[in-house]
Amino acid sequence: MYDLIILGAGPGGYVAAERAGRRGKSVLLIEKAEVGGVCLNEGCIPTKTLLNSAKHYSHALDSKMFGVYTEKASFNLEEAQIWKNKVVTTSRKGILYLMDKYGVEVIKGAGVFNDDGTIQVGDKIYSGKDVIIATGSSPLIPHIPGADSETVFDSTDLLEITKIPSSLIVIGGGVIGLEFASMFSMLGVKVDVIEMMDEIAPFMEAEFAKGMRRAMKRVKFHLGAKVESIDGNKINFVRKGKELEIEAEIILMAVGRKPNLSGIGLEKLGIEIGRAGIIVDEKMATSRPHFYAIGDVIGKSLFAHSASRMAEVVVNTICGDEDNLDYDIVPWAVYTHPEAASCGLTEAEAVKRGVSIKTATLQMRISARYYAENGNTPGLCKVVVDGDTDRIIGIHLLGSPCSELIYGAALMMQTGMTTSDIKHTIFPHPSVSEVIRETILAIDS
Repeated sequence: MYDLIILGAGPGGYVAAERAGRRGKSVLLIEKAEVGGVCLNEGCIPTKTLLNSAKHYSHALDSKMFGVYTEKASFNLEEAQIWKNKVVTTSRKGILYLMDKYGVEVIKGAGVFNDDGTIQVGDKIYSGKDVIIATGSSPLIPHIPGADSETVFDSTDLLEITKIPSSLIVIGGGVIGLEFASMFSMLGVKVDVIEMMDEIAPFMEAEFAKGMRRAMKRVKFHLGAKVESIDGNKINFVRKGKELEIEAEIILMAVGRKPNLSGIGLEKLGIEIGRAGIIVDEKMATSRPHFYAIGDVIGKSLFAHSASRMAEVVVNTICGDEDNLDYDIVPWAVYTHPEAASCGLTEAEAVKRGVSIKTATLQMRISARYYAENGNTPGLCKVVVDGDTDRIIGIHLLGSPCSELIYGAALMMQTGMTTSDIKHTIFPHPSVSEVIRETILAIDS
């Protein structure tokens, strides 16, 4: 019997395995595909790798204002895919190295639970004192006539193409849809985005979503639009009462993801499942003792870093240490051009909770470094502060490289920092991070 069995080797599962192995636990990690899960193999890492390639190309084309001239810059998707695959395989080897280092046994195969809580892989049965379910999620395909057409791709399919399409329609203006729209538009592809809501990225501050949309000048957005059907390369949709039609070489379905709940024998365990996924408490414990669930499969916070933090909460709990995850302080980033990132409450969320707030918003270009490196590329920083305690409860950024800055915002909120604390904190100059401090100082001015 193992101390811990983990089903699913994504950023939740393999982090749980590593942390438990570090603490001397005997661990079995089961994965039906490749270690790293969707994030490493089909999502976060390959997407960001190809986005980076597209950004290099875009910078080459737009470098004249910086005094840099390129002759006949071109983009080779096949070579970009080779680099992407190398990044993925190298990272995968790194995970396997850590598993070996900390004594984690890794089995490749589809695990299915039995009534008694054991888990079967092929003809072998394994048992553990504690079990973590970390089976992740899959692309959601809505019930739209024609959605199963050969021209309709999900994000996994689109990451494998080796020929740049002439045109692309993206159904969905969330994180996945926006990143692909940004990437392909930078490569010169004609891109249309169809979004059912009145604005893209509804999780963002409203002015930030609008700013991002305006910055993505090569993308045509159709907001408040409902897709009625797909006919080959054509999409029929309704917007403002009008029936419209557009077509493209490739259609990307990016309307969300669903938890992977079927095919693993959950019905045999009697674990409670809700609309979003497996129901857990603050320690990630399910309704069955000694069974935990983390990551996308619980549907609470669909980020790789959330899954990793949930993994730590479970392992610490199993080892007798107090730990918890504050969902209000989970940072996120969208790796478009320009990037967006956020941590904490938006102004609307704070008002909805009845929090008395103070806010300030500044342009990123008040940072000389941001302006020097990004020119007139839109950029914003907004800070939300609790008006009663002066604690920082939300920081929102638009403009590269905000994905590398947002951890600082999370740290400020995790430690309960106030505006006064920031006033006594020195930020390096010149740096883009100075914008955060200046925005905080602007709250009381």
